[in-house]
Amino acid sequence: MLLAHASAARLYRKKYQGLQHGLIGFNLLPFGLLPKTNSTEDITATQRLQDFFIGWFMNPFTFGDYPDIMKKNAGLRLPSFTQKESDLVRGSIDFLGINFYYSLYVRDSPSSLLNHNRDYLTDISAVFERVDLNDGFTGEVPITPSIFLRMLDSLRNAYGNIPIYIHENGQQTLHNSSLDDWSRVNFLHAYIESLAVALRSGLNLKGYFVWSFIDAFELLVGYEYSYGLYYVDMNDPNLRRQPKVSAEWYSNFLKGKPVDPKITKETQKNARKKISNLIIIIIIIIIII
Repeated sequence: MLLAHASAARLYRKKYQGLQHGLIGFNLLPFGLLPKTNSTEDITATQRLQDFFIGWFMNPFTFGDYPDIMKKNAGLRLPSFTQKESDLVRGSIDFLGINFYYSLYVRDSPSSLLNHNRDYLTDISAVFERVDLNDGFTGEVPITPSIFLRMLDSLRNAYGNIPIYIHENGQQTLHNSSLDDWSRVNFLHAYIESLAVALRSGLNLKGYFVWSFIDAFELLVGYEYSYGLYYVDMNDPNLRRQPKVSAEWYSNFLKGKPVDPKITKETQKNARKKISNLIIIIIIIIIII
């Protein structure tokens, strides 16, 4: 895949980029990573996991070869680059695309290397579990913007301040839950706020895209959960769509209006209260008449 990408990038740059002024990127699904404890072993395991998850691609793009720990643990099972291939892959992206949702706790697992049937996961020599801030599984993605920032900082420190686009970032909820999706509003607010911090620190962030505009079929959860700002009635032949609270909130954000979830939620609550009172007054007037 890396060689195919690099070959396509070389062709585009040679024949088309001068005329079209387009850019070549690569998209990754990184996790925010935290050591389970402050032990040296868990901290090292966390870096090792990043090398296997992200360095597997970014090291060749940046340095022309796989991370040393991958070559050490995988041995001959990991293909090697010729000098020509290394030169081809290195520098073959103009930007990095990121899909970010989850964060993981990482713990060292040296016994994995003793397994006779070694594979990608055993080579990592670490175990990991999802950071879950909820009491029990609700299906919603835990909101971890501070870990998100750590991940972005680690990318910048390891590979330089490459242009970054956040291609996907969003909250999943049960598909038929509610149009009042305040958990999604809180999610988006937290991550957009964290990106503002990253921008002020000099991160070369070029764009941010919410996942997703409308409810859709999700690869891992089908139609049970959805990410859309707009609800889609899958039982309606016309697939009727309705805006959720998050659609209004995000629209206001793009227009530069107040976006603090607490303020907007209270504003909506007061507006509904006024409407309810108005309806009651109208009913009373009708009865009197």
